[in-house]
Amino acid sequence: MGPLRASVTAVTPYDKIFENNKAWAEEQLRSDPDYFTKLSVSQQPDFLYIGCSDSRVPANQIMGLAPGDVFVHRNVANLVNNVDLNVMSVINYAVRQLDVKHIIVCGHYGCGGVRAAMQPKDLGILNPWLRNIRDVYRFHKQELDGIADETKRYERLVELNVLEQSINIIKTAAVQKSYLTRGFPIVHSWVFDLRNGLIQDLKLDFVQTLHNIQEVYDLTKE
Repeated sequence: MGPLRASVTAVTPYDKIFENNKAWAEEQLRSDPDYFTKLSVSQQPDFLYIGCSDSRVPANQIMGLAPGDVFVHRNVANLVNNVDLNVMSVINYAVRQLDVKHIIVCGHYGCGGVRAAMQPKDLGILNPWLRNIRDVYRFHKQELDGIADETKRYERLVELNVLEQSINIIKTAAVQKSYLTRGFPIVHSWVFDLRNGLIQDLKLDFVQTLHNIQEVYDLTKE
């Protein structure tokens, strides 16, 4: 006799996703019978959001926006590396094809990638990726080393990393040329606080930063 099999198969977390999806789709149709017809036509988001891959920081939810409102790119520690074709392609497409008006870099306190970068240890395949954050530490070493409290130093590095990644966006030709000819997009620097669910705007001065950047990184000429 073979092994006994359960007559009722338990619903797994994976199976539950499809139940949730069906319930969500039905709820959208109850609110608006044409919801998916309109959603399927095109996307015209005003925002490009570049955030961390952390599962606790979902872009649309924390911004209170619906599908179609935000074009999203996420990676470990919200980095904008000029040799990363993924993020560079996203920025170019968002600016030149979708005409986004705002680009947001959003980090978060409690970021594991930033904390890992602060550790003086070999992290294998993560080393080249996290070196971008270690470079941020090197740029701001005097300020960071002057912060005695380790938690506050860590949180400040989260903020400085967001600001540096925002600057990397401003260095791109797509952003510079679009702003010169159309007056957008504007780049913003945010940090999400997992402890209270609130977004903090780091108040990046986009116009002044663009002006400073173009002293060396002016890519507006053909």
